[in-house]
Amino acid sequence: MIPVDLTQGQFDTVYNLLSLVIAAQLFTALFLVLALQRVLPRYRQALIIAAVVCGIAAYHYFRIFDSFKAAFVTDAPGGVGIYSQAPGFSFNEGYRYVDWLLTVPLLLVELIAVLALARKIQARLLMKLVPAATLMIVLGYPGETGATDDMRILWGILSTIPFLYILYVLFVELTKSLDRQPPQVKVLLGRLRVLLVVSWLVYPVAYALPLLGFDGADAWVLKQAGYSIADIAAKAVYGLIIYRVAKLKSYADDPAFAAAELGHGEDRLPPAVDSARQSRP
Repeated sequence: MIPVDLTQGQFDTVYNLLSLVIAAQLFTALFLVLALQRVLPRYRQALIIAAVVCGIAAYHYFRIFDSFKAAFVTDAPGGVGIYSQAPGFSFNEGYRYVDWLLTVPLLLVELIAVLALARKIQARLLMKLVPAATLMIVLGYPGETGATDDMRILWGILSTIPFLYILYVLFVELTKSLDRQPPQVKVLLGRLRVLLVVSWLVYPVAYALPLLGFDGADAWVLKQAGYSIADIAAKAVYGLIIYRVAKLKSYADDPAFAAAELGHGEDRLPPAVDSARQSRP
């Protein structure tokens, strides 16, 4: 439930967090585009998708930011005081779900793309992950906007089913495809999956706050903070780890490329890169 009033501190907290997310997503997208030449061509698709994800998130956070400023206004001198909902305006929570509907499936595409698996394996994994991710978001929205706890519980349970299926694919089926990855890459990919799951768990916790008895302005601000921090982790930080994986795989695939990037001769590569190269089948 969107609160009627926000204190100055509550307003500033949401305002600053939304601003932080815009900066994080926008400049991560810019960095990833500029870094395309730092990896081999076969891994650039993953970086492009990561940049697109951050770009989509930055755009929607601009919309969320504008919606928030229009929805809460104050008549206090100097703009300092109690912020109340403006007549005829309401904070649009739907922007988040539009963003997630686009970006959550793409986050999974990023992960599969950076592995550079055989096309049949890639297609099989994506045919499982992308529809499940889309269904998870679509089923969550009616509960978020529902007027009763019963609706929130029903749609929350339905949304959890594809979420659990995604976990199964990521931690059971995908694990079978990681055996041929360089050791350091396998470690990073393990952390990447954990980051994705942990950041995603913030969303159902925030979703369930009203069911746990947390309501009012403080709970709403906490929910916006959780969503914002989770979006930074699940998109910007995730994209930077994808870039790191793409670099390591590029170095393992092409020692000459690694030597040129690192400024070493092929016989003087760092131990992690040399180990990744030697682990290639």
